Amino acid sequence: MTELFLTPKLQLLLPLYKSFLQNEIYPIELGVITKPFRQSLPAIKALREKAKAQKLFAPHLSFEEGGAGLNIMEFAQVSELLGTSPLGHLIFNCNAPDIGNMELMHQFASAELKKNYLHPLMAGEIRSCFAMTEPEFAGSNPVNMATVAKREGDQYIINGHKWFTTAADGANFTIVMAVTDPENPNPYMRASMIVVPLNNPGFELVRNISIMGEAGEDYFSHAEVRFTNCSVPVGNLIGQEGQGFALAQARLGPGRIHHCMRWIGICERAFELMCKRAATRKLSDRKFLGQQQIIQAWIAECRANINAARLMVLHTAYAMEKHGAKAAKEEISTIKFFVADVLMKTLDKAIQVHGALGITDDTLLSFWYRHERGARIYDGPDEVHKVSLAKAILKSYGLE
Repeated sequence: MTELFLTPKLQLLLPLYKSFLQNEIYPIELGVITKPFRQSLPAIKALREKAKAQKLFAPHLSFEEGGAGLNIMEFAQVSELLGTSPLGHLIFNCNAPDIGNMELMHQFASAELKKNYLHPLMAGEIRSCFAMTEPEFAGSNPVNMATVAKREGDQYIINGHKWFTTAADGANFTIVMAVTDPENPNPYMRASMIVVPLNNPGFELVRNISIMGEAGEDYFSHAEVRFTNCSVPVGNLIGQEGQGFALAQARLGPGRIHHCMRWIGICERAFELMCKRAATRKLSDRKFLGQQQIIQAWIAECRANINAARLMVLHTAYAMEKHGAKAAKEEISTIKFFVADVLMKTLDKAIQVHGALGITDDTLLSFWYRHERGARIYDGPDEVHKVSLAKAILKSYGLE
């Protein structure tokens, strides 16, 4: 954490979140992630209620909505701290994809949708998911989409195939991206976002996709889903028809701040594990692992990269706070690929320092390595962000 971005509110709250993590969450996290997740749901629910009682729940929401009233700069710093545990954001009800759906519906959903879906979501009574990616098309070019929502009277009839619908298992509703105007000459005006309750008979959870050998369940899962003649009221539309891509961009800006700060939290925890291992692991009676120069070099590089990543993300959050996501779009692309790279390099070095222990489930490192490799793919692969950024830079030099 850096004092430059601290506020009086954060000076009060950060020690409370840190104490909760150390006393309540860290002691149980390995037990939760190494067994079927549903076995731990009672313990998770109890901790969520305790977080509510301590007024630490949903830090991104206003006081009136039951949150801590943090702005994006303040929440980013809390998010880093929560990211030090796989359970941190879930316990405090600011986990993806729920937080993105909250932000989206808060801005653009109707009063009825807010009452039926947003308010229970903000209260932590239900979970949600977001269905956009399709297995038949490259996610790096999202205008290619086969899922269609055809209007018939006062209903949308949705047909399509999605996957990597994170946390669909156990969720109560999804926001689905579907084509509503296939003939529109502007490909970015063809799709819309529609709320679908998952008890709808036209919705099918096909499977939880196995990720590097682990399918997971409930919150820790990524689903393949189908919509087959799935009928929902026209009133379930978020915003206006054809606004799907604009809404997706509105959702992604803050979402990338959330992701990047969570990744920095993971980096800090992995760095701590790495340093403790290096300082205590004996190579012989007179020598410790941390006395090896290559280990010292890795520690120095990781420290520098994590610090740089944090300042870069907080600078971007500051720019968004002051000027909006559109004005900060180049910074948002930059942090996405830079922090994802720092994350994977830090995890890799931490695993290497732990030796064989690092690839077991006796530490958090293998869990994060499996689940966070996708950081360089989802929300736009690194390569797309790099090309987009370079084009914008070169355009300022006159290259069209």
